[in-house]
Order: sequence, then C-alpha cells, then structure tokens
Amino acid sequence: MVTVDPAMETGNPDPSHIEATNPDLLNLLETMSIAEIDELQFGVIGFDGHERVTVYNSCESTHAGLDPERVLGQELFTEVAPCVNNYLVAERYRTDTELDEQLDYVFTLRMRPTPVRLRLLADPHARHRYMIVFNRKTSTSES
Repeated sequence: MVTVDPAMETGNPDPSHIEATNPDLLNLLETMSIAEIDELQFGVIGFDGHERVTVYNSCESTHAGLDPERVLGQELFTEVAPCVNNYLVAERYRTDTELDEQLDYVFTLRMRPTPVRLRLLADPHARHRYMIVFNRKTSTSES
C-alpha cells in the first residue's frame, strides 16, 4: 500500500519548511488546509472582511494562551487582540487592500510585554487577511 503525504496532495511544501518571510506566504496560506496551517512554526491569525477570526493556528494558540474555540468567530481587534487595534496594525488592514508589511511590535495584553515581529498580509482577491507572528522573544528586565 502506498501512502501519500497530505501536503503533496495540495501541492504545498511541507509546512515545517515554510518560513514566515516566504514571499509567496499569502498564496500558500490560501491553499493550505487547517491541519497544514497548524503545523507551521509561527503564529497565524486569519480573519475575514468583518475582522472576525477565521484561522488561528496551534503555534499562536500556544504562545498567546488562548484556545482556538475561544478565538474563532471573535472580532480580532476588539475582542481577541485589542493591543493591535491601532494605526500600526488594525488601521493598515482597514486602509490598505493590498498589504505585505513587516514590523517589530510588542504584545502587552494577557501576558508580560513580548517583543514579536508581525507580518501583515492582505490582498483584495484573497479569502482571508492574515497577521503572522514570529521571532518571539521573552522580555526580561535588565539590572
């Protein structure tokens, strides 16, 4: 009996080899299954045109300490992550229909300040918009 890697069926590369900085990441995410997105080694939050979370992978769930069941269907910028409801993040999605931007950011809600790198992805033809979270560093105080 021959078994086929599910990633081969979709034509996508092995999720463990996909980097957050991949230039084709938006297209890959749009074609990946939820199980494949769950295998990615960085946080993925996908949301629709009403800013409701539609994709929330296990890496992001683990780091943020929020169960997907609690997050899916919730409004991203007011209910899930109000710390990004500002002109640096939320307003970019609201004003730019096409977006592929990276920025350094510090998450502060529900956790100690956590420096991260965000990648904001949007395309008017995509089903979802995505916020990618990577390069997490635990904040430590210096003496």
